[in-house]
Parts: sequence; C-alpha cells; structure tokens
Amino acid sequence: MVAKILFSFSVLLFFLLHCSTTLAQGPAAAPAPPGPTNVTKILEKAGQFTVFIRLMKSTQEDVTLNGQLNNTNNGITIFAPSDSAFQSLKSGTLNSINDQGKAELVQFHVIPTYLTTSQFQTVSNPLTTQAGSGDRFQLNVTTSGNSVNITTGLTNTSVSGTIYTDGQLAVYQVDKVLQPIDIFTPKPPAPAPAPETAKKKKAKAAESPVVPKDVNGAERFIESNNMVFFGVGIVTAILSL
Repeated sequence: MVAKILFSFSVLLFFLLHCSTTLAQGPAAAPAPPGPTNVTKILEKAGQFTVFIRLMKSTQEDVTLNGQLNNTNNGITIFAPSDSAFQSLKSGTLNSINDQGKAELVQFHVIPTYLTTSQFQTVSNPLTTQAGSGDRFQLNVTTSGNSVNITTGLTNTSVSGTIYTDGQLAVYQVDKVLQPIDIFTPKPPAPAPAPETAKKKKAKAAESPVVPKDVNGAERFIESNNMVFFGVGIVTAILSL
C-alpha cells in the first residue's frame, strides 16, 4: 500500500515537474519589426550633420529618399558633408543658391545605388547622381588602398568614415561639400553686340530713303538773287553819273 502511494506520488511529481519545465521553455517572443528607414534620423543620431539635415528638409529631399527606401527595393548611397565641411565654404555661398540649386546640391550627394566601400574599386566614372551626370554634374570616385577619393572638378576629398549601412542604404561622411561645376561655376556674361563695320554702315546708308530736292524752290531762289543783283547794278550806275 505504501509502495503504491509512493509510486503515485512519484508519477504526480514527475508530471508537475515536466509541465513546469515545458511552460518555462515556451516559444521565444518574436523580435519587434524594424521601423521605416529615416535618413535624417540616422544623421541626427550620428551628430555633426545639422546643415546637411536642414538642406534635406528644406528641399524635401528627405521625403523623396525615405519614400524610395521604404517603398522600393532600390539601394541608395549618400555622401554626407559634416558641419565643418559647410563652414569651410566661402561666406554666403549657400544663400547665393536658389531653391532649385539647393535641391540639386543635395541630390548631387546621393547615388541611386547601394555601394559598399569595396565596390568603389569597380564603379564606372563618372558616377550617376540623383542630380544627373555628365558635363553638368561630374562625380568621379577612385580608390587607393582603403581610401576612397572623390573629385567633382571643384572639390577633391575622400570618405572619412562610414555612418550607416544596412544592405540597402549606405551613408558615408565626407569632410568637404561636393561642389558640382554647374552650380558653383559663375556663368559667363552675355556677349556684347558686335560693333558695326564700315561695310554695314555703308549698306544702311544705301538703304536710307533719298529725299528729293525742291527744284522749283531752288530756281525761285536763283531768280530772286538775279533780280537783287540787277537792281543793285542800276542804283550803282545812277549814282556814278
């Protein structure tokens, strides 16, 4: 009898222990889904990109980039100039650019392709940016060891650090603002009109209408003068008598 009680107790104890262990080892909670990618928040977290963030927001390029990242599978690479990079520009440079120029300046820092640092070794120059490519927006990338160099025709700099990378978005720090020739090169003034040559002046004179002479008036003038001379001659003859 005692043996049966002990056996039953043992079975019950085993069952309780087994259940508690099974409950304790229940399925782990799934990780929370990642939030949508936000370029400006990434830059804010990194710090020292205040001016670039302000430019992105004022031109609404941040909305465009976030939409591309969250609604498509397209990759993006951003060269983010630090605040010190903007401070090194000539005073008043940004204020001298109109709204379209500011939008194109931000777009010039964005490559519509995800690029790792190793992929910079095999890219074809000039790179196509969100602003375009070719003569208006020249962006060339070369590598030397682990260094990634960037030239625009006006700017020569290199990537100084990786801010963020997730397989779709790559953000790299640059310590100079990438200046496209199309925006930062003064436009030549309109050419002055060419001076008229002697040949053109002669042609214009030939084309001018000829005013006909008043022949009758000239004859009346001559006749009047003759009468005056005749009268003076008579008076002189009378006085000489």
